[in-house]
Amino acid sequence: MIGFKHHLQSWWASADAVMRSKAVETVEYEIDELANIFGILVLGAFIGIPSPPVHVSMELLPLMDEELAVMLDRIMTAHDPLGDLFSVFSID
Repeated sequence: MIGFKHHLQSWWASADAVMRSKAVETVEYEIDELANIFGILVLGAFIGIPSPPVHVSMELLPLMDEELAVMLDRIMTAHDPLGDLFSVFSID
């Protein structure tokens, strides 16, 4: 009986770890998607989406520091396939 209880507790702990891992992955994915949506809303004028009023965009620009850096890196490597490949590896 003790062996069965130990086996059941072990299975439950494993299932709990897997479910927690999947929950964390889902939340991380959702955060990335929300950041993408935020970037599109603030910088939508670059792709043809009506942008928010200028004063709102100017207040939000400090929050867009990382997105602007990525956008500028993409512009620099737009016509350089090898540069684009190496930018994925983040080699400095």
